[in-house]
Amino acid sequence: MPATRLEVKGLSAGYGPTRVIDDVSFEVLPGGRLSVLGRNGVGKTTLLASLMGLTTHHGGKVFLGEADLTESKASTRAQRGFGYVPQTRDIFRSLTVEENLVAGLKDRGREALDEVYVMFPRLAERRRHFGTQLSGGEQQMLSLARTLLGRPSVLLLDEPLEGLAPVICDQIMEIITALASSGEMTIVLVEQQIERALRFADHVMVVERGKAVWSGECAHLRDDPKMVERLLGVGVH
Repeated sequence: MPATRLEVKGLSAGYGPTRVIDDVSFEVLPGGRLSVLGRNGVGKTTLLASLMGLTTHHGGKVFLGEADLTESKASTRAQRGFGYVPQTRDIFRSLTVEENLVAGLKDRGREALDEVYVMFPRLAERRRHFGTQLSGGEQQMLSLARTLLGRPSVLLLDEPLEGLAPVICDQIMEIITALASSGEMTIVLVEQQIERALRFADHVMVVERGKAVWSGECAHLRDDPKMVERLLGVGVH
């Protein structure tokens, strides 16, 4: 399906009665790229989980195109176009690479596996290996590939580079950038590697204590190291 506009209006959500994100609003145009930055523990992961309908909703709206999915279950959101790659990767460790991928096919035929094998040659080489036999980078590739088989129009990525070697980070960012450049996916990226996140996206939103405290074009933040340090507590080169 083609890339879709994502619009979030005043979203508040958390776990049970506890609010983790509060009154967050943003919009990503079809085919757009948004990086979400912030210190650890400020609610970035909860934001993505809330977009997928995996948290307790306390207020606000989530639109995918013109469709209001605020009250929809996670399964419905996935059917309507959301794809989510969680920080925990969540592969089936007792299944082979290919069996994991088949689980992501939805209503597509097995021939669709060739798409991700071209995109991720390493997975093609390891297709008979079990999840327990994969490196962290291979597990991340598998989690991403399985989600892509569902052909999402909005892709949510939660720290896909965490704990990976720089060469693997390069490979994954190259794939994500190619997907974004195709115009076929709207992408929201949560990432701690600030420089990579700012190079990837068009726009950036900084989250602090569950609230969006700054948003704008990546270039503005990239060109202002003092603001980066004030907002995120780190420098950027």
